[in-house]
Amino acid sequence: MCEANAYLLGNDGESDETLLMEAVDKIEPDEDGIRLVSIFGEQKFIKGHVHSLSLVDHKVYIKQ
Repeated sequence: MCEANAYLLGNDGESDETLLMEAVDKIEPDEDGIRLVSIFGEQKFIKGHVHSLSLVDHKVYIKQ
């Protein structure tokens, strides 16, 4: 399985992260942010941008 979990970073950086979605399969750019789509078809829109990726840990970090 190659899906990742998406986390929202707090204002202080990497020390504060909140799980947004598990099993993310697609990250699509949108006008005001990004759309996350899980392997189950669940979708979320987040006003923010991809801050970093940890491919070994299967994590996507998003910052508003």
